[in-house]
Amino acid sequence: MIVLDADVLGRNRTGEETYVLNLLRHLPAAAPDLRFAAVTRNPALVPAGVEPLPLRTPSQELRMAWTLPRLLRRLRPELAHFQHALPLGWSGRSVVTLHDLHFEREPHVMSLADRVTFKLVVPRAARRADGVIAVSERTKQDAVELYGLPPERIAVTPHGVDPAFAPGPERSRDYLLFVGAVQQRKDPLAALVAARELGLRLVVAGPEKDTTLARRLREGGADVRGWVDEDALAELYRGAHALVLPSRYEGFGIPVLEAMASGTPVVVADEPALREVAGDAGVYA
Repeated sequence: MIVLDADVLGRNRTGEETYVLNLLRHLPAAAPDLRFAAVTRNPALVPAGVEPLPLRTPSQELRMAWTLPRLLRRLRPELAHFQHALPLGWSGRSVVTLHDLHFEREPHVMSLADRVTFKLVVPRAARRADGVIAVSERTKQDAVELYGLPPERIAVTPHGVDPAFAPGPERSRDYLLFVGAVQQRKDPLAALVAARELGLRLVVAGPEKDTTLARRLREGGADVRGWVDEDALAELYRGAHALVLPSRYEGFGIPVLEAMASGTPVVVADEPALREVAGDAGVYA
C-alpha cells in the first residue's frame, strides 16, 4: 500500500489541494499494480481507484503528533507521501514534496507562529525523508542552499495543468485577473494598481488569508471573490484580459499554466520560478 496524506482536500488550499487531488486522480492509472490510499477528513472527495482513510482530528498539531502516526503504524504502508512535514515518530519510508521555501526567503510575510512552525518542521522533513520532490528548479536550489541537501536526493517534477482549463468562446475581456491566496507575498495591490492604470476592473480569486489586505482591495474597487471552484475559475480565466501575478516569491505558479492553457495572456513578476514556468510566453514586469 502507498499512502498519501490528503488532509488538504476540501480545505481550499489552492495549489497544494490541486496538487494532491491530481496525484490521487492519476497515480492509479500510472501504476496499476500498486494500491493507493488517501488519509483525509473528507473521504467523499477522494477519486475513484484510491481507498479513502478517514481521519478527523481537532488540531493539526495533534494530528501530526499522534493520530496520523498512530494510523500509519497500524497500516504499515510500503511508502507514505507528505507535503512539507513528516508526522512525529514515523520511521517508515517516506517522500515529502516541497512547494516553496518562502518562509525562509521572505519571512516577514508570515505570522511569527507560522514562521516558527515551518522553520522547525520543514528542514526536519526534507533531511529525514527517503525522497524529496521539488516542484521547480528554483525550489530545489533553495533546498540545496538553505538545508544542505545533496542535489541528487531531490527530484524536480513540475506541475501539469488540469484539462478543465482550455480556451473558450471569445469574450469582451474587460477585467484583469489575480488568482491566488490574498496575502502580502503575492502582492495583489500591485495588480490593482495595474488595473486602474488600464481603466479595467480587477477580479481576485483565492482564499482571503489576510483579511486586512482583502478589505483594502475591496476599498480600492477590486472584485474579491474568495475561493472559487474549478468550473468558475476556468470561466474567469477565459474571460480575463490577462492574468496578473506580481508575486515577490513563488515556488512554481500554477495560475500561470492555467491561464496559458485557457488562451489568456500572463503578466508576471520577474521572479525565477515564474520565469521557469512561463518561459518566453510570459510578459514580465
